[in-house]
Amino acid sequence: MIVSMMGGRCYSSYRSNAVAAVMRDRKWKSNSKSEEADVVVIGSGIGGLCCGALLARYEEDVLVLESHDQPGGAAHSFDIKGYNFDSGPSLFSGLQSRGPQANPLAQVLDALGESLPCATYDSWMVHIPEGQFLSRIGPTEFFKDLQQYAGPNAVLEWRKLLDAVLPLSTAAMALPPLSIRGDLGVLSTAAARYAPSLFKSFLQMGPRASLRATKLLRPFSEILDDLQLNDPFIRNWIDLLSFLLAGVKANAVLSAEMIYMFAEWYKPGCCLEYPLHGSAAIIDALVRGLEKFGGRISLQSHVENIVVENDRAIGVKLGSGQFIRAKKAVVSNASMWDTLKLLPKEVVPKSYSDRVNTTPQCDSFMHLHLGFDAEVCHFGDWFCLFLMSFT
Repeated sequence: MIVSMMGGRCYSSYRSNAVAAVMRDRKWKSNSKSEEADVVVIGSGIGGLCCGALLARYEEDVLVLESHDQPGGAAHSFDIKGYNFDSGPSLFSGLQSRGPQANPLAQVLDALGESLPCATYDSWMVHIPEGQFLSRIGPTEFFKDLQQYAGPNAVLEWRKLLDAVLPLSTAAMALPPLSIRGDLGVLSTAAARYAPSLFKSFLQMGPRASLRATKLLRPFSEILDDLQLNDPFIRNWIDLLSFLLAGVKANAVLSAEMIYMFAEWYKPGCCLEYPLHGSAAIIDALVRGLEKFGGRISLQSHVENIVVENDRAIGVKLGSGQFIRAKKAVVSNASMWDTLKLLPKEVVPKSYSDRVNTTPQCDSFMHLHLGFDAEVCHFGDWFCLFLMSFT
């Protein structure tokens, strides 16, 4: 699971300036105005790098194009006066997991022969209007915070939610995370292939839980409404967790994703993880995996538009005027709004462009990055604190 930090503590360590310099200087060189690859990937965020590295792993010629001077998208890191900061995701779990139900990123790294040493912890600091407290993951600790900051009704509703959701994790775990998607393609990637295990889990859960499990690919808010959970603190807390997971509120996150997270965070012995060299270590591992299998990455290579002929993307044009041919496919790791701008208007169905243009973007938020000198402050470790305020 990869989620955006809403506030709290993270373990941080210094990333080698030499490694960062190599990343900044990694500019793909070309001696001609036209180059080609089997697959061109636009953007080197975690999704783009996972896609490119796996395609390279299975012997496709892959070129990843990135506008920035370092890879990672929202997950890159930056150095200021010797302090290293994560720019985006910094709350992780399941990076050490293995097997069919493992964290999707852990599965990708495993396929690439890469691993990430991590520190483990079980709490994160929360600053909300009701108060400030150290929120612990696990099956029982959160009840104490609810009792103190929200009252007995919130305790009852949270217990009701766990009683309903945790049994659904049987069905959620029957679907490997990599098979879950938000369109009709889920019928081929998940339902058809994993129908027997899903059916078995439905039998184990009983009729009421099975009925709710049919909403695994629907917004999580529908399960909350079905349970008649109306306590403002609970609804806001679920929106917070949804935002941590997917950058959206509960009415826009898939139930399967949230239930998977509940199964990871609210079971005995669960823990959070943090890569010892920050989120940049994830990006470094994915870039290593990409290049290990012959993939290429080009930094400071801004894609101006996607070239389409006969209803097929045949390549991309860079801001420099260079054309990169894609023999098999162009994959965009840019946002849906930015991807729409890259495509010729005449090839995009109006219904799709209207849907993209009317999809609301996430509310704005602010990261405040603070660095503390361990020798002066006697904290024992470098650490960073992220405070976010919503508008």
